[in-house]
Amino acid sequence: MTQETERVTIRVKRYIPEGDGQPFFQDYSVPFRSDMVVLDGLIYIKDHLDGSLTYRWSCRMGVCGSCGATVNGTPRLTCETLLKDLKTPMVTVEPLYNFPVIKDLVVDIDDFMKKLQSVKPWIIRETEKPLKEGEFLQKPEEMDLYKQFSACINCMLCMAACPVYASDREFIGPATGALALRYILDTRDEGRESRLSELTGKGGVWDCTFAGDCTVVCPKNVDPARALQRLKFESINDLVKTILMPGLKK
Repeated sequence: MTQETERVTIRVKRYIPEGDGQPFFQDYSVPFRSDMVVLDGLIYIKDHLDGSLTYRWSCRMGVCGSCGATVNGTPRLTCETLLKDLKTPMVTVEPLYNFPVIKDLVVDIDDFMKKLQSVKPWIIRETEKPLKEGEFLQKPEEMDLYKQFSACINCMLCMAACPVYASDREFIGPATGALALRYILDTRDEGRESRLSELTGKGGVWDCTFAGDCTVVCPKNVDPARALQRLKFESINDLVKTILMPGLKK
């Protein structure tokens, strides 16, 4: 059999809200190439087989984070997942777990966006300096403190893999924690206290059981599990300083 005649079956979990409201699986036979990723298969289906299939994608370069889906039971970026690496004649594609489904592979991310906004993922300054004085400079070693956590692309694969978020929607989640830590460790930032207050309350980092599934599925090696444990350490560190040195500014 030549490569041009090989085919792969892509089984997609469909949900059409204007239908009977019940999800169902639909199989599509797609021509196979060795360089095809799962997203290529979905695009082929929509262009040639079923224009009603709905999914998200944008950059096709593993940067935007919008094409995440559950592929053969694992949260993945469909633009980076080669069909040949899955080593199966049938590939099952489902929406990301732990999120309400809007249609087919498109999920509602409002809860994640609210949690992300709550930890203020931007540099907070109590005092600014005039523009004529230039930017706030950093040494390379200062940037190294948070560089790993700044690689997060908001793909939410870690949220889909997290067993705590699956059972408790109040949990802040691994992606939110990793991005919060990115700014807490930034030497230019002065919002540490307000962020840690948000992160250590109900549904905060102390609910994390350190299963580590979030880190396993992260496509950018952010290590959100490590980020959550580091946030626990930072909160304890601040508490000890408050007790031992009550007049010391964090």
